Amino acid sequence: MKLQTVKFGEIEIEESRIFDFVMPIIGFDELKKFVILDPNPDTMFKWLQSIEDPTLSFPIISVSALDYDYSINLSDSVVNDLEITNPESLLVMNITSIPQDNPKGTTINLLAPIIFNLDNHTAGQIVLSGSGYSISHPMFKNI
Repeated sequence: MKLQTVKFGEIEIEESRIFDFVMPIIGFDELKKFVILDPNPDTMFKWLQSIEDPTLSFPIISVSALDYDYSINLSDSVVNDLEITNPESLLVMNITSIPQDNPKGTTINLLAPIIFNLDNHTAGQIVLSGSGYSISHPMFKNI
């Protein structure tokens, strides 16, 4: 399928790569279909592009690629909503905020990761209540 986006222009994606957000991204409850784009494989950053809104894309990163002490526990309701049967089929990504005028000021939302079930292509953003994680954790230390 062809998808017209503001950030990446017209792109072609396989419909099998589209994730159904059964637990919406906070503040974007009406948007349910997203795809992960990897326009620059030389970086850790990927993009979560809305299928329904061509203007909306989020820079995302897998915290597992960074040297952070980060762990999450999924509630039974999350496991049920995402129909998780195999923990190895999960991909955990976090939305980042990259200031245009200062990329070294990039922050990561550790409080509300996005969980992708690669087996059935469902996904959802969860809030790790009581975890002590921040929505704007600095990505670069000592800068």
